[in-house]
Amino acid sequence: MKICSSDMKRSALIMLMLNSFCAFSYVPHEVTYFVGCFLNGTTEVQFEFDTAEILYVDFQKEEAVYTVPKFVDPDPSQVLAGLSIIRDALTNKYLCLAITAGCAEVENNPPEEKDAPESVLYPAEEVQLGVENTLTCFVNHFYPPDIKVSWTKNGRPLSEGVSLNRYYPNNDQTFHQFSTLTFTPTEEDIYTCTVEHSALDRPITRIWEPEFSQPSLTPDIVFGVGMAVALLGIAVGVFLIAKAHYEQNSLSH
Repeated sequence: MKICSSDMKRSALIMLMLNSFCAFSYVPHEVTYFVGCFLNGTTEVQFEFDTAEILYVDFQKEEAVYTVPKFVDPDPSQVLAGLSIIRDALTNKYLCLAITAGCAEVENNPPEEKDAPESVLYPAEEVQLGVENTLTCFVNHFYPPDIKVSWTKNGRPLSEGVSLNRYYPNNDQTFHQFSTLTFTPTEEDIYTCTVEHSALDRPITRIWEPEFSQPSLTPDIVFGVGMAVALLGIAVGVFLIAKAHYEQNSLSH
């Protein structure tokens, strides 16, 4: 792996890839230990199991935060209990920051590369009038990992029901992040998600309006037409029977 290069962003990424056989399985699994840091001191340490995050380190609280459901068996916190996760994370943090500073010095402190984010806004569930739902604003492919996400409803800023999760690394050294809004859709409401980033000339805003599916009239129309045709058939049948009976009586006389 190249530590310092002209095409490298102003961060240091240290990756440890382990292909191992679990004691309870004959299928090989990939465990990834990720360390990422920036000149401003921001550092990210996380474990991934088959590309899915299982824990990250909260440096402010100096604790490991497990991101898998509690019902997962075996419990990762028990499997990794013998590892000095926090101590190793702190050591790797200082090592990563030293590498980053060294790379910046070797490259004569070039300007930091920037990648502008992309965003998309969508509901988590099918939208139903008056039924609580969640809007997700997915922001992807940005660098450095520092964005601001804001929400509005009918032009008014929102703070209640809004959450912004941690940023996650992509394979190309960019990042992605989710912001969500819990809401109850009503008619004529308009929601927006605005993303600000240093690589953007202006903020990008996505607009979402609820669309409620109207009950289809097709079954009723088909049923009505069918009934009309059936009644017409009955009427014609009665008429023909009555006519035949009348003609038969006329001939008999």
